[in-house]
Amino acid sequence: MDSTEQIVDLARQENITRILDTAERLFKHYGYTKTNVADIAKDLGMSPANIYRFFSSKADIHKALAHRMLEAGRTVARANAARPASATERLRDHFLQQHQITVETFLHENKVHEMVVVAIEEQWSVVEDHIRQLQTIVAGIIREGIDAGEFREQDEILASECMCATVVSLCHPQIVAECLIEDRRMTPADLVEFALRALK
Repeated sequence: MDSTEQIVDLARQENITRILDTAERLFKHYGYTKTNVADIAKDLGMSPANIYRFFSSKADIHKALAHRMLEAGRTVARANAARPASATERLRDHFLQQHQITVETFLHENKVHEMVVVAIEEQWSVVEDHIRQLQTIVAGIIREGIDAGEFREQDEILASECMCATVVSLCHPQIVAECLIEDRRMTPADLVEFALRALK
């Protein structure tokens, strides 16, 4: 790529980032359903046609935002997986960290929760891809735990899917929202410890 192409690509990325930043701010303030592309364009001082040069629809903008928000959780997961700690400790921290991210990012603001609910209901590929990537990270930690003698020999892919399904109530925004309302004796740490015992 020559310097001219790099400049064009950089300018395009800057525009995409500006659009996403503005859309996220408006979605958080007014709600996803009450904000349209014209609102985003007006706030940016550009025409809706200019927005459509980068995104085909409001739903496309939403998907890009969902990817960006979920990537933050994956970044935390990858950093935790790379730590020089036992597999048990890393798995424990992984699920508790993802739970905390879910609570802080997706539930503290109703308008953000609305965006997440819409994404889940539409079953967008970005959400499914996020789940697969997290399962792959967990499978890698489990395999390292097996090799180190922490866990019994088993299929790490199946074990990862089972463990993620067991603790889904800690990371699924809609389930977490319901669980926070209920008065339960079980804590997130209790559930993670219960799931970890199945790997031993």
